[in-house]
Amino acid sequence: MRKLLEEKLGRFEELEKQLVDPDVAANPARMSAVAREHGTLAKLVFKYRRLKELNRQITEAVEIIGGSDLELRELAQAELPELKAHREGYWNDLLDMTIGGDDINRTCCILEIRAGTGGDEAALFARSLYEMYKHYAENNRWQVEILNASPTELGGFKDISLGLSGEGVFRHLQYESGGHRVQRVPETEAKGRIHTSAATVAVMAEPEEVEITIKPEDYREDVFHASGPGGQHVNKTASAIRLTHYETGTVVSMQDEKSQHKNRAKALRVLKSRLYEARREEEHRKRSDERKSKIGSGDRSQRIRTYNFPQNRVTDHRIHQNFNLESILAGDIEPMVEALWEAIRQEQRSSFGPIDGGG
Repeated sequence: MRKLLEEKLGRFEELEKQLVDPDVAANPARMSAVAREHGTLAKLVFKYRRLKELNRQITEAVEIIGGSDLELRELAQAELPELKAHREGYWNDLLDMTIGGDDINRTCCILEIRAGTGGDEAALFARSLYEMYKHYAENNRWQVEILNASPTELGGFKDISLGLSGEGVFRHLQYESGGHRVQRVPETEAKGRIHTSAATVAVMAEPEEVEITIKPEDYREDVFHASGPGGQHVNKTASAIRLTHYETGTVVSMQDEKSQHKNRAKALRVLKSRLYEARREEEHRKRSDERKSKIGSGDRSQRIRTYNFPQNRVTDHRIHQNFNLESILAGDIEPMVEALWEAIRQEQRSSFGPIDGGG
């Protein structure tokens, strides 16, 4: 983390120089981009500079306490606890600002839920997850938009994509990515046997227009007829859109809207988010030595949670804690979200050593 903070500080100082560079000022688009990045980094850099200054003051106070001047020693001893308390506050703020990465303050994200193993029961579980996240979003007064959905005849979802927007939306949801497993007795099970099925969740930050640019020549577009549950033909006009990104092979399909134009716009939003997420994952891999935590790695194959209906509990396997299933499925997942954040904070604190840099 310390290396990351030094990199951020270096970048901020570089941007400060660019802001007064006549060549940058002569280019409005570049100036706007520099000013935006400078503003994004400003709060973090202020806190980090203040932390470094407090470390310097604490080091000086410790040296004075070890000296021979009695009056100065008493002053330093009186001042030291307050300096350490201030440093602790700034350190906690920096942890919160860096744990989630550069996208921590995003106000828009894409959430995708896909039924996994378990057939119809998995699709019904995917619906339960959708309703859980929808209630959670409503509790937080976020906006929810269904981008695309593939319903089943029994009322489940093979997959569903949501666009979510609101204050703190990505911070709260980013660690939901991964495999979710359910254990329950299906309504269709005559002998009362418990079945296990699964669904995967992916949460992706939605980039701004200037961050990911996709040109029409970068992808292939296919137009086809939309279909309903079980392959039922529900649309006589070819309005469904499938986009295939040439470079990465990423495929996005949209058919919820009756308008080709609207389906295309939604498909582009999801495609950009997937490409941006792939870029984030690559950057995380490059900084793997700085990211010790396995919590919220975003890997869909990683089983993060089990929803056990017979025992009325949800177990988050990353932090080995249990929560009340009924309240979780009703959308009250905040205790689980905060428990994850606290576990990450503690893990990061222990991984990066003393906050004074070892001095």
